[in-house]
Amino acid sequence: MASAASKKSVIDKFATHAGDTGSPEVQVALLSQRIENVSSHLKSHGHDDHSRRGLLSMINHRRRLLHYLMSKAPDRYKDIIGKLGLPK
Repeated sequence: MASAASKKSVIDKFATHAGDTGSPEVQVALLSQRIENVSSHLKSHGHDDHSRRGLLSMINHRRRLLHYLMSKAPDRYKDIIGKLGLPK
């Protein structure tokens, strides 16, 4: 589980304006952090099917947010993809 300090640093890095916690960029960045945490958990706990289901749910949620961002603001989409190092 991510600490409050790491969550705050992600929000500060990807916020589009002061106090921003709900923009698609911040949501995608936070989901990416959670996806990395659960992925590392599943590497050592391969039979944890409940966590695997949650991971798939988070991946799909991030995918939908990225699709929304791509349709509404392609330049912001390319920026967030580049910062996070996600495939296109």
